[in-house]
Amino acid sequence: MHKRLLALFVLLLTATSSYAYDIIIAGGGMSGISAAIQATRMGASVLVAEPTGLLGGQSTAAGVSTMDDMSRIKENGLYREFIDRVREHYEGMRKSIATSYWKENGKAFEPLAGHKILQDMAASADILFHAEVVGVSRDESGRTVTLKTSDGTKSFTCRLLIDATEYGDVIPMAGLRYRSGNSLSPDMNPNSMIQDITWTAVIRSYPQGIPETLRPKSPLPGYERARKNYLAYVSRNMFGAGDKSPFKLPAEFSAHNAYRAIPDSYTPGSYTGARRDWKRITKTGVNWGNDYPGSYGWEEKYGLPIAYLEDVKFREDINREALIKTLHFIWYIQNELGELWSVDENEYNELPECARDLPEEWQNIARHLPPVPYVRECRRILGDYTFNAKAIYDNSMSYRDGRKNQELPDAIAIGGYILDLHAGDDDDDFEHDLGEWQASIRTYEPAGAFQVPMRIFIPASDDTFLAAEKNLSMSRLASGALRLQPVCMMTGQAVGALAALSLKWNVKPREVHALHVQKVLADSGVRLSLAEYSDVQEGDKYYSAVQIATLYNLIEPEKFPVYPKQRISSPSKNRIIPGRFGVNRKMTRRDMNRLLSRAESVMKGKLTLPAMKEGTTRGEAVRLVIEAMDGMRPSLPDTEAAEHGVDELITSPDTKNPE
Repeated sequence: MHKRLLALFVLLLTATSSYAYDIIIAGGGMSGISAAIQATRMGASVLVAEPTGLLGGQSTAAGVSTMDDMSRIKENGLYREFIDRVREHYEGMRKSIATSYWKENGKAFEPLAGHKILQDMAASADILFHAEVVGVSRDESGRTVTLKTSDGTKSFTCRLLIDATEYGDVIPMAGLRYRSGNSLSPDMNPNSMIQDITWTAVIRSYPQGIPETLRPKSPLPGYERARKNYLAYVSRNMFGAGDKSPFKLPAEFSAHNAYRAIPDSYTPGSYTGARRDWKRITKTGVNWGNDYPGSYGWEEKYGLPIAYLEDVKFREDINREALIKTLHFIWYIQNELGELWSVDENEYNELPECARDLPEEWQNIARHLPPVPYVRECRRILGDYTFNAKAIYDNSMSYRDGRKNQELPDAIAIGGYILDLHAGDDDDDFEHDLGEWQASIRTYEPAGAFQVPMRIFIPASDDTFLAAEKNLSMSRLASGALRLQPVCMMTGQAVGALAALSLKWNVKPREVHALHVQKVLADSGVRLSLAEYSDVQEGDKYYSAVQIATLYNLIEPEKFPVYPKQRISSPSKNRIIPGRFGVNRKMTRRDMNRLLSRAESVMKGKLTLPAMKEGTTRGEAVRLVIEAMDGMRPSLPDTEAAEHGVDELITSPDTKNPE
């Protein structure tokens, strides 16, 4: 404790500017907590302000703990570390995590288990739970962030602020321009629409009888409308789901359960998502048929008006209605289907704010619901570049249809999902200025995995702010593919690396070349390139360098990979034919000159390389060139950098304790 206070005292005396934290992250969701993990591992001091009592956002606090990924690329980076820990947790109980989506290759976990694993991974960050950003100010040295906490209002300062909230709420507080629906601030069209929200639930089987406290005696008002809605989705002894989706509705209750099934730590035995196991499933998530407003519609349209993002009171009212719609489903399965299921009394136990005026018997149920809704769409920063659906499609066509390398040079993550909008998808809901219409959903559906560019994290008009969640500089339609849990973890990790490097070198985030971030990520096990080569695979000593060389097209492979032309929603049965990089082939003088020329063009400067022996292989040459490129640091105008050394500019992680 004395060392900690002394370090802070010395810092205040010697630094030209002092900061309680290098980075403050608003929101501990999948992106925010991944940014915190990566940045702290690189030496930055980080405070995470999380509005709920859980880390993991949509995956835990919002209850969507079945991982959504169509990329068919093996998990990597922090996402792989997280899933490995999840798998290890359940293997200790001899339970499978492949419980969802009617298949045996999914990944799922219980929300509280996911939270505890993330908390352990983020042990080096300071985390303040039940803390919400309510104010942001800025001066020449950084930002002051005001938090509303359970202990009153607190203020902290930071050099970089990252918005990883579920709504993008910090963006307007920071004075940035942003997109909301198809509107661009400050000219907001109140008729702009966004996607439905869902207040999910975690329910389980009570074969010996539902506890009385979890079985209400009467339905909530509005049940008849909900009953008609749910009859169209789930019914008794109906069609089932077959072996594949989509399927004919309404479905059997067991088919419903197999969609978002999760492992059950409190019941003996194990199950998967395979049809033979459906009747054995004892725990699942409710995220099907309970979108809000969903089939109810909103003033003759589908989706929600952007007032949900812009007006806090309106948001609270909508959240209450969404929560009640899900509570109607609990009554429906108990009283219409006759199922001995209710909310899982082992999950949550925190009454959501919008449920405080419900009858007591329904409060007993609501306190075991997630504390917040699943929000699919939020405000998005306006950057120098806006990622849209066509860019996703073109990138996903790399190595397909004879196109060869269409990879993004500043790629920092790989995602893979359809352009998925839950309502708000009429023609006049799209951003026509970004070249998108309703038909774009099908026209630009990705052919497979796609890359995420680093430039979309950075707002056009601010050097002390980064975006990290569903709030990136992208179109509504692009956000439909980038809002899922796996890619959010990967973009969060990249934002954390970018933030840490910009602070370490005392430069603006936009002045950090993507290559430096890519080098950190690739060396940390993140996959960046879409290409697969038979002669250099993950774990090989040249794998990291070959990935980066492929992004920048520094050297042409001996043979490009060949991928089947397909849609990500209906993959071809044709197998992928890996390319061949030629990693062990000896470099020619011509190839070496071309490699150096391209590398210097990328970095806009002269490279300094160690002498290469005759017979140097392509793999070794690429490794040496990437190391030299990474050694080219951005300019450091601050005299403090010259006096103290770049690495000393990161504040001690122990300078502040939020508790």
